[in-house]
Amino acid sequence: MYRKKVRFDLALKELNKEIKKCKKCNLWKDAENAVPGEGPSNAKVILVGQNPGEEEDRTGKPFVGRAGKFLKLVLDKYRIKHERLFITNVVKHKTPSNRKPNIAEIEACMPYLIRQIKEIRPEIVVLLGKVAWQTPRNASIKYIETYHPAAAMRFPKIREKFEQDFETLRRLLKSN
Repeated sequence: MYRKKVRFDLALKELNKEIKKCKKCNLWKDAENAVPGEGPSNAKVILVGQNPGEEEDRTGKPFVGRAGKFLKLVLDKYRIKHERLFITNVVKHKTPSNRKPNIAEIEACMPYLIRQIKEIRPEIVVLLGKVAWQTPRNASIKYIETYHPAAAMRFPKIREKFEQDFETLRRLLKSN
């Protein structure tokens, strides 16, 4: 088990280096940092968002801005340990004015996400928003499609569904 985890750690470190040097689209030009994602290499759950925002770009860490703080509140509410999750985005650099990534940007970054999922081998992938819903599926993984935390913060009906999905995640984790 230890050797396997070390191999995954090394593979993810190499992938992170590759992401940090990526120039497959033009987003890197206006970014301070690439945001590959973070969390344990043996995480049971991967959370996938759309793209980093200003705060994430500044720190190089995923979901540390307002939406990330809200996500953490919901994780805490359902007793899901943040530090046991691998958290990332489809697109690894911020977009201008935090706009939705375009098709070319998504296509440029999607192979990185697919490799992250392949290396980590999670039991569950939570897809946060429409961009993340485009992630190709692996039959051996359970997927939960929910809204992005930014939308859940603003709209009560979306928040209700978002929280129901995290209750589902909690139940799935408890049953394993």
